[in-house]
Amino acid sequence: MKYFKYHAIGNDYIVINPKDTSTSLSIEQIKKICHRNFGVGSDGILYGPFESDKGQFSLRILNPDGSEAEKSGNGLRIFSRYLWDMQLVKEEQFTIETLGGLVKSSVSHDGKTVRVEMGKVSFQSSKIPVTGEPREVISENITVDNKAFTFCAATIGNPHCVITLPEITPELAKQYGHLIETHELFPNRINVQFMKVLDRENIQLEIWERGAGYTLASGSSSSAAAAVANRLGLCDSSITVHMPGGNILIEISEDFSIKMTGSVTKVAEGIMSEEMFISEQ
Repeated sequence: MKYFKYHAIGNDYIVINPKDTSTSLSIEQIKKICHRNFGVGSDGILYGPFESDKGQFSLRILNPDGSEAEKSGNGLRIFSRYLWDMQLVKEEQFTIETLGGLVKSSVSHDGKTVRVEMGKVSFQSSKIPVTGEPREVISENITVDNKAFTFCAATIGNPHCVITLPEITPELAKQYGHLIETHELFPNRINVQFMKVLDRENIQLEIWERGAGYTLASGSSSSAAAAVANRLGLCDSSITVHMPGGNILIEISEDFSIKMTGSVTKVAEGIMSEEMFISEQ
């Protein structure tokens, strides 16, 4: 099975073209490929391109636990770079269909910079989803492990819970992220961002990603958190998001449409051995 590996500011994905494998990927194969000791190792698999009725390409985004994500900002940037590397696209804008909607993408600087129009952020509970009566989920309370947080929820095709705090750490995300991800408020589980506002144009994030765990960077998380910071009046419409893996620029329109710009780096390409998928006794 042929693969390509890229990272977008530390958020790494493996790209597998369905033409390069004779069978669809099973959950166990996905888990093995993504495992950092027993497989190639990654934060997920970008499986595509497929034909699309809505866009030029269609993409499936597979989490390390075998579940499927609706959308991934970093994944979309990486997949855009892969399409560019394969000479399937040029620098002009092109479209990619995901479970979370259609996005527009463009590649520049010899493939190293990718801009994605991610779609519109919504704070409506029914769209995210969040349980309870229909409402905008702004500055609500949640308690996990006897720890109370104030959060906002949003969707940009996939669900996000944004918690604003004066100080954030990786340990905080690792301690509470999985508890919030699986909280009963969120029937489809949720991505969690712990956010510190640095100034009107900069925020800092620590991220727990649904189905993947603690993550060095996330494009959809950056989009949702920046939109929340703007919605709360804490930041302006152009926001640099600082994460352990690096920075992403988010531009927010009046209707909360998001444009995301960030780097992509190619890591490797190769062939997975069939031996990797044989269980040891």
